[in-house]
Amino acid sequence: MDFSNETPIYLQIMNRLKSDIVTGKIKMGEKLMSTRELAVSLRVNPNTVQRVFKELENEGICFTKRGMGTYVTEDEATIALLKEQLANDLMMVFIDGMKKLNYSLVEIIEKVRSYGEVNK
Repeated sequence: MDFSNETPIYLQIMNRLKSDIVTGKIKMGEKLMSTRELAVSLRVNPNTVQRVFKELENEGICFTKRGMGTYVTEDEATIALLKEQLANDLMMVFIDGMKKLNYSLVEIIEKVRSYGEVNK
């Protein structure tokens, strides 16, 4: 994973895991890599991964079974809410970027509509 200097590494890892969960790359109820395994695979400090797991747990996206590891929630409503939050975040970035290019909301909607028709 290539990291950007603009966002803290732990947030980038969290967003990647969230995306993988929402898209089904990581399944509900699936055990995540251990802190050490994920830190080695991403070439980051284990404390960074520990923070990621703690934050995901605080958000209800995963839970820890003592001595067994960290698992993704099996609560479909939580995953659906996460998907909605990620979609909203993407929309906000997109719309803010388009507004900076002086597009009106009507023009943005038309641009999306025409793009969708061309790229079916």
